[in-house]
Formats: sequence, structure tokens, C-alpha cells
Amino acid sequence: MSIKINRYKCGYCGACVGVCPSGALELVETWVEANDCCTSCGLCAKICPVGAIEVNK
Repeated sequence: MSIKINRYKCGYCGACVGVCPSGALELVETWVEANDCCTSCGLCAKICPVGAIEVNK
């Protein structure tokens, strides 16, 4: 997994959680967490309206 979520940029909208095909993202109270199921597909980074997610393949 090579996903970085900038917690200071993230608006906690949950859009990334909804598009993740592997269910690797979870909105936990006031932040988004990624688990080991992440395949680094990049969908979350594309949908993020504030550019808070960086995925390295």
C-alpha cells in the first residue's frame, strides 16, 4: 500500500470511501484511514475534491 492522506487538507467528505473498490478506506471520526486492502488503484485520489490523497504505484 502506498497511499498518503494529508489530514490537514482532507475535508472529510467521504467521497474516497465511496469509490474505493476494495473497501480499503474508512472514515473514522475526523479522519480517513487506509488499511492493507488498498491496491493503489488511484480512484480515491482522482475523486478527492481537495487533493488530499497521494497514491504511489
